Amino acid sequence: MLTNDFLGESVGRLGFGAMRLPVVDGDQSKIDQAQLDAMVDAALEAGVNYFDTAYPYHANMSEAALGKSLARHPRESFFLATKYPGHQISDTYDPAAIFEEQLRKCGVDHFDFYLLHNVYENSINTYMDPKWGILDYFIQQKKAGRIRHLGFSSHGRVKNLREFLDFGARKYAELEAEDPSVAAMFAGCNVMEFCQIQLNYLDATLQRAAEKTQILTDLEIPIVVMEPLRGGNLANLPDSEMSRLAALRPDASAAEWSFRWLQGIEQVKVILSGMSDLKQVEENCRTFANAAPLTEAEEGELLDVAEALKGGVPCTACRYCVDSCPQQIDIPMMLASYNDLQYQSSFTIGMQMDAVPEGQRAQDCIDCRACKRMCPQGIDIPTVLSELADQLDKMPKWADLCKQREEAAAAARG
Repeated sequence: MLTNDFLGESVGRLGFGAMRLPVVDGDQSKIDQAQLDAMVDAALEAGVNYFDTAYPYHANMSEAALGKSLARHPRESFFLATKYPGHQISDTYDPAAIFEEQLRKCGVDHFDFYLLHNVYENSINTYMDPKWGILDYFIQQKKAGRIRHLGFSSHGRVKNLREFLDFGARKYAELEAEDPSVAAMFAGCNVMEFCQIQLNYLDATLQRAAEKTQILTDLEIPIVVMEPLRGGNLANLPDSEMSRLAALRPDASAAEWSFRWLQGIEQVKVILSGMSDLKQVEENCRTFANAAPLTEAEEGELLDVAEALKGGVPCTACRYCVDSCPQQIDIPMMLASYNDLQYQSSFTIGMQMDAVPEGQRAQDCIDCRACKRMCPQGIDIPTVLSELADQLDKMPKWADLCKQREEAAAAARG
């Protein structure tokens, strides 16, 4: 198994993601424990030692199932990561209660890696609000030894990522002034020691993940990758695109191409795969058994494939349209979301749209067409905004999903 030095730990580059575990009869709350045990055993045998779960996964049952499976192995043989659900819309937030529940469910006395779950445009204020004291609480848990490394995951945009990293740096400076011994427990000069982002060869440009990677690289913050296969979509490429890659590496699967591309990014320490059966575990472990970096020509071909997979409109984010919009709609951001949805529906887009101020959303376009007249690319912006509004209206609402998750958590607690 290929490994990396991740905050002083020798960690396998392939991480075991516990969001898409095998289930019984299609019921996400009924995890097939026997099959999961076999997958965990095979992963550990192959050298996988980083296991990632979260409070709401599998209707609140993932932590317990994964903890039960891992409990059959020595605690020092694996690193366990989970997350605090401050991204969920709620009337109140109690990090202490959730954290204690997570320790019980996982059957451990500490977490090796602990994350603030999905710091994005709507949740960032929750995480930074002193009223809830979320970050302060987890800093204290690190001080107490119940968290070894503290970080965050994010589906937010570039601006959002920068803002939260700045917040983490300010918190570190405060700690250094108040208690240098506690500050010394953190790697670097940020209380956010690592960051988990969605990164793959498509989202490098589609979601500006390459820019996020550069930001984190400049700050020397290690990266954990989620969605390396875009929910499995990049493991099932169209025949026309797969044939282009097969001409260069006849025996490589589409999934292997994605993983090999990520293996070439130095700041990436762990690549999570949400594996659902033993075959996927075995195939992925073979890919991570040895290094086979892409050549410059191969990487160029893969990025050409990414461009071919994209749909949507050719917005260059010049922002000429924004200056002419009487509604002050962030049109480039809306068009980027539209393009993202042309490839694959994603609830994260709906989450981000909920954070846009009312009156400045896609449905608030008044069809004055000033933006269209200003667009150097000739994009029919009002029509695209109307289509985006229709798509968003048909998507599940994040507030409703959060309510369902709260109900699932209550049911799991009995």
